[in-house]
Amino acid sequence: MSSTLDLYKRVTALPQGKRLFSVLYGQKAPYFASIHMMVEEMKPHLGQIVIPKRRSVKNHIGTVHAIAACNGLEAAMGLLAEATCPDDMRWLPKGMDVKYLAKSTTALTCTAETTAADWAGAPDVPVKVKAVTTDGTVTVEGIIHLWVVPKKG
Repeated sequence: MSSTLDLYKRVTALPQGKRLFSVLYGQKAPYFASIHMMVEEMKPHLGQIVIPKRRSVKNHIGTVHAIAACNGLEAAMGLLAEATCPDDMRWLPKGMDVKYLAKSTTALTCTAETTAADWAGAPDVPVKVKAVTTDGTVTVEGIIHLWVVPKKG
């Protein structure tokens, strides 16, 4: 089990554990802290975070900025990759293809999902991602492409 997944399981068992883990995850990758995310789920083949709608993530029209949504999608993908990648392998994002489908008018739930078949295709692993408003509107969706290779000794 990855050290990040182990930490998630230990910390989220505590009172306010998801909040604490969210802060810790934001410190591991400091740019993630800029969206003030709350980690909702981390397990093999699934990562999910929520970006609250607050001034720091809004654009000039008052909606959640597309790049903040992409930051959330990458954060969700990182949780999934940490929980899914075999211990003898390492992962690196190599690209993101997304479509902006609707205005992000509320907080966003950013979800990343894969299957075992996706990982069987390594070194190229596609991760499906989407950002959804509180009313269920998909505002951003796409694929984050991972490069999964053996760790160097």
